[in-house]
Amino acid sequence: MLKRLWRRWIEPEVSRRVRLALAETENTITVGWRHNQSERDRFDGDREQTLELALEAWRTNPLARRIVELTTQYVVGGGLRLRCEDEAGQSFLQEWWNHPLNRLTMQSAEWCDELTRSGELFLLLSTDAGGMTYVRAVPAAQISEVRCAPQDIQQELAYVERREMPGEERIWPALHRLDDCPDESGSFPPAMLHYAVNRPVGALRGESDLAPLLRWLSRYAGWLEDRARLNRYRNTFLFTVRSSFASEAERLARQQSLAANPPAPGSILVTDASEEWGVIHPRLESQEAGEDGLALKKMIAAGAGVPLHFLAEPESATRTTAEAAGGPTYRRLEQRQRFFCWLIADVAEAALRRWQWVQGLPVRRVPVYVEAADLSARDNASLAGALAAAVRALLPLWEHKLIDADELLRLVYRFAGETGKSRG
Repeated sequence: MLKRLWRRWIEPEVSRRVRLALAETENTITVGWRHNQSERDRFDGDREQTLELALEAWRTNPLARRIVELTTQYVVGGGLRLRCEDEAGQSFLQEWWNHPLNRLTMQSAEWCDELTRSGELFLLLSTDAGGMTYVRAVPAAQISEVRCAPQDIQQELAYVERREMPGEERIWPALHRLDDCPDESGSFPPAMLHYAVNRPVGALRGESDLAPLLRWLSRYAGWLEDRARLNRYRNTFLFTVRSSFASEAERLARQQSLAANPPAPGSILVTDASEEWGVIHPRLESQEAGEDGLALKKMIAAGAGVPLHFLAEPESATRTTAEAAGGPTYRRLEQRQRFFCWLIADVAEAALRRWQWVQGLPVRRVPVYVEAADLSARDNASLAGALAAAVRALLPLWEHKLIDADELLRLVYRFAGETGKSRG
C-alpha cells in the first residue's frame, strides 16, 4: 500500500521539485555570467602562477626566450606601416606613431613579446588637451579581474589593476567607442583596451604561448644541466693499486708515497708481479641520452609550432625537408601577424576618433590599415613567378575581349597575393 502511494503521488512530486530546483541555478538563469568570471578560465592562483613561470622561463631559459623572439621577429621584425584614406587622419597617425612619448615602433615589439609571453595585452589610453593619445601597456599579471556585462562576457566593462599594497586596487574603465567622448571638464578619461590570444570560447583571459611548454622546458633544462654536470667529470679517473701487504701500516705507507708523488700523465710505470695497477673512470653512455634530449626538444618544438631547425637542431633534415617543415610555422605566424595588425589598427582608430573630437571634426570611423613585412622572402619569389605566368596567360584573354580590364586587374592582383582593398 505504501509503495503504491509512493510511486503514484510522492515520487512524481519529488522529481518535479528537483527539476525546478535544477532549473533555478545561476548557470541557467543568466547564461555567460558567473560573478564576472568564466568557468573556462583558469583559477586566479593558477593563472598568476603560469604568468610568473612564463616570465621566469623567458628570463632564464634560452629556448623560451628564442621562441618569444621568433614570433616577434616574424610578426613585427620587418616594421609596421599605418595607412589611412583620409589625408588629415594620415598626418595625425604619423605624428601619433612617432611621438616621443609613444615611440610605437619600439613599443610594438614589446607588445608582441608581452602578447606571446602572457597571452593577452592590456593597453591604457590617455589623451591630452591637444588630442594626442598616449598608449601604455599594463602587465597582464597586474590585472586581477576583468569585469564584464551581466549576461555577456564579450562586453567587458572595467579592469581591476592590482597594486603593491592591499586595498589599493585601481579600476580602469573599458573603452567603448560609441560612448567614448569628453567628460564635463572637456577631457577624455583614461580607458583600457584588452586583447587576448589562445583564449577558449567562453573565457575572459588569454593563455601564454609558453603555458603548455613550461613543464617540458623545465625538464629539458634539468636534463641538460645533469648532462653538463656529468660531462665535467667524464675525464676524471682514479688509480687503483692491488698488492700484497704484510700489514695495514705497510699499505698506508705505500698509499701515502703514491699520493705524495702521483704518476704524471704520459709517464711509464714499471711494477713487479706483486703489484697490479688499474684505472676507475665514469662510463658516460651518451647515445641513449642524446635520444632522450632530442625527444624533449621535439616536444618543445611541437608545442611552440616551429620546426627543430628553428631551435638550433638540424637533426638530419635537408634543405627541402626544412622548407616543407616551415610551411605550418609560417601559417601560424601569418595568423598571429594578422591579429597583431588588427590590434594596432584598432588602437589607431581609437586614437584617431579622440583626435577628431578635440579638433572639432566630424566624428566618424575612418578605417586604418596596417601593413607588415612578408614572412618569407621565398614567398615573394614564388609570387613573382606566379604573377609572370598569370600575366602571360591572362593578357591574350583581355586582348580578345574575353575579360574586361577590371577582371584582368583583379586576377593579376590575386596571383600577386594582394587584394583590391590593400592596393589603394
